[in-house]
Order: sequence, then structure tokens, then C-alpha cells
Amino acid sequence: MTTTDVTALSAPPPRHRLAPGDRAPRADLIALDGARIAVPDPAALVHLQFRRFAGCPVCNLHLRQLAARVDELRAAGVQEVAVFHSEAATMRPFQGDLPFDVVADPTRALYRRFGVEAGWRSILDPRAWGAMLRGMFGRSSAFRGEGGHRGLPADFLIAPDGAIVAAKYGRHAADHWTTDELLALAAAHDAAR
Repeated sequence: MTTTDVTALSAPPPRHRLAPGDRAPRADLIALDGARIAVPDPAALVHLQFRRFAGCPVCNLHLRQLAARVDELRAAGVQEVAVFHSEAATMRPFQGDLPFDVVADPTRALYRRFGVEAGWRSILDPRAWGAMLRGMFGRSSAFRGEGGHRGLPADFLIAPDGAIVAAKYGRHAADHWTTDELLALAAAHDAAR
């Protein structure tokens, strides 16, 4: 199953990180459940989040927190899309039951388009250790590092017209927007319109 249609990605990869006001690269993606996802979405804000490998305990703890509040996110007009640099088959046991779109990008084509990096600081930073331990008590596996353990998270809030409303490039594995931060960003965007 093709999970990221690389031919449907527009514009060359950025040479730098994307920032608010930049145009998000357009992409037509395929979720684990086969649903087609357009980024940007003309009818919603898209929270495009880049996670690490499928069994990452930090990533899965964070996604479960978002899943618990998915109704609030939808009411705020936010469509969740989580991307992993793992194969779809590896992701299904960990992310297959999430109530939002999840995309496999094992070649990291989308990661490159958005300037998302990898580095040892992802797991060596002590600020990530608590989340790693909490996440390992769930069904995640810190030892299933398909695609490597050095991936860094990134979050983008993308408006229907393709403008990046907000962007966050994580400095370590647990450096991502909380649900409250995401809801506040969506409310600020709505208030500014």
C-alpha cells in the first residue's frame, strides 16, 4: 500500500525551516485506513504533526492525549494528521485505532518538504526522559526504532489557504504542542479572521 504519494508533493524541499506566513507544501496523502488527505484542507485547519518511529513511547503517549480530546479539536475546526517515518504495517498495531488520520512516510519525503530534522538530542535531552518512561508503560516499544531513534518532532498548523499559521520544530523527543496549546493557536487564528 502506498502511504505517501511522493509525486503529489508540490514545490522543491525547503532549504530552511518553514515559519508562520510561509506557504505549506501541498500534498495528497493516504492514511493508514486508506482515506485520502489533502494538505492544506480547504475546509479546516490542519494540525500536521511529524512524529518519530511507530513504537516511540513519547509519540504514542502524546497521540493518546490528543485522541482523548479529539472532539474538542474537531469543534475548534482542527483536523489532526500525524506522520511517522515508519512503514504502514509497523504502525497499525500502535496507531491503527486512533480517531484521526495517521500517515506512513518511511522514505521521509514529507519530512524533507517541511524541513523536519533528526538528531541525537531527540533522546539525549533529559527533558524527554520522563515522557519516554511514562510512554513505555503503554503499548509502545522504545526498542522498535524503525527508521531510527534520532527523529525530532515538528508541528504545523496550516490554514485552508495553505498559509502556515504556526510552526514548532521540536528540540527533543517530547518537545511538541500540547492539546491546550493547539486549541489556543486555533482560537487565536479564528479571532484574527
